[in-house]
Amino acid sequence: MAHTILYIEDNHDNMLLVKRVLEATGYRFLWSADGLQGISMAEAQRPDLILLDINLPGIDGYEVARRVRAHSTSLRSVPIIAITADAFRSNVELARSAGCDMYLAKPINIRELAARIRAILPHVEFGPALRQV
Repeated sequence: MAHTILYIEDNHDNMLLVKRVLEATGYRFLWSADGLQGISMAEAQRPDLILLDINLPGIDGYEVARRVRAHSTSLRSVPIIAITADAFRSNVELARSAGCDMYLAKPINIRELAARIRAILPHVEFGPALRQV
């Protein structure tokens, strides 16, 4: 059974890039364009990993991470990778203190994203489609 990855991201172009790569490598891809909907999807779908944009409309990614971590035991252990254009050290610390496990700066480097996902979900091998990216 394929791993499920939820991407909470309001930028449609970023979503399409990540979706294309993840689906090509066999992951089940879920997407939410806003934080509250993303939390609801996480509760309903129980993803294996959450990719989380920090600069979201409504509630920001820090608050999403805090709510996911506080919500229930089943979501507390789901790894969260924060993805944002604000790659300042203070933001990295804010993401970690909110409950994110890793931090990735935008623009998204697909190979780095693949390496981070592989570190979290090690028994999944990225196929030839990603190796050519």
